[in-house]
Amino acid sequence: MKLIFTVILSVCSFIILAQKPIDITISGQIVNATKDSISLSQFYGTHYKDYLKTSLDKKGNFTIKGKLPSKDIYVLRVNDNQHLNLIVRENANFQVYGDAKNITYFNNIVGSDESSQLNKFVIQLQNYNHKKDSANAYLQQHPDQQQQVNQSFTPIYYEFENYKQNFINQNANSPALLPLLSTIDPNENFKGYEMIVDQIVNGFEGSPTVNQIKAMYMQNKAAYEATLFLSPGKEAPDFSQPKSDGTKLKLSDLKGKVVLLDFWASWCGPCRKENPNVVRLYQKYADKGFTVMSVSLDKEKAPWIEAIKRDNLTWTNHVSDLKGWSNEAAQQYKVSGIPFTVLIDKEGKIIQKNLRGEELENVLKSIFGF
Repeated sequence: MKLIFTVILSVCSFIILAQKPIDITISGQIVNATKDSISLSQFYGTHYKDYLKTSLDKKGNFTIKGKLPSKDIYVLRVNDNQHLNLIVRENANFQVYGDAKNITYFNNIVGSDESSQLNKFVIQLQNYNHKKDSANAYLQQHPDQQQQVNQSFTPIYYEFENYKQNFINQNANSPALLPLLSTIDPNENFKGYEMIVDQIVNGFEGSPTVNQIKAMYMQNKAAYEATLFLSPGKEAPDFSQPKSDGTKLKLSDLKGKVVLLDFWASWCGPCRKENPNVVRLYQKYADKGFTVMSVSLDKEKAPWIEAIKRDNLTWTNHVSDLKGWSNEAAQQYKVSGIPFTVLIDKEGKIIQKNLRGEELENVLKSIFGF
């Protein structure tokens, strides 16, 4: 479980191109409004675009009837800066009842269960984020209490995860799943992200918001697939780079050893912080067939060599083409941040990537038996 992460809920809509206009009727009652009118709008995170507007009578009754540019996610906007999310389809005809003092929490949508379900999840997500933010704020003030905070937050986390799964099961192929996308990092759980996108597309394909989600999904899918060549069991891509004395070293020259391919740089603080752990593990397992191939993303030779000496990186497999982030091996391995490591077995196949600290030590223990 990760305690500290950011979830931004934004039920967004996007520019509408060549969409089919739809006829809609939405009626109901909004009490405690500070204005005598409401709007059917789209929310862009920082501002609204209003499409249909109507007045409220003295009791708060209203009827909005007209055309919208397309089926999509809209909001019923009250009191200028409050709104209720609505999933609006062709020939939509449903009712909304709510309290304008806090329409997010006090509302009843009749005739659009998917809109009702979406807003129920929004409330649960907001409550969860409030608890998470409070825990993070406390941690910033009391960093020594991390273990205790994690222990107290763990049941909250799993309760919300269970709620999410039940919500998915109960709202299959529905655009009500839209806000769940804000809770999933496609870099960490692409399959879960893909599953939610597929269901949203199945339930609301053709809406501008879903079209944008599909476009973002294709970008994330390309990035995900680009990393699959470093999956466990794959052959580690071979390359050759110069050592500090100018001689060339190939990764394949180290076959027969377990190799930690380590992309780093003298100017990289996290890399330098991890180096003592790598040195310790090298000293522990070097005579058992473990070695390190360090690829520096430095641009100048002097600081690179100085960092090797200062950090006591005693293995001889240090290489760099001194091209910084344009290092050809780093480009080949699609390195976007350092430290970046790939653990490779004696046959030249990938064991796992981005192992460091205790995780790296545990894997090496399992390989060498101590």
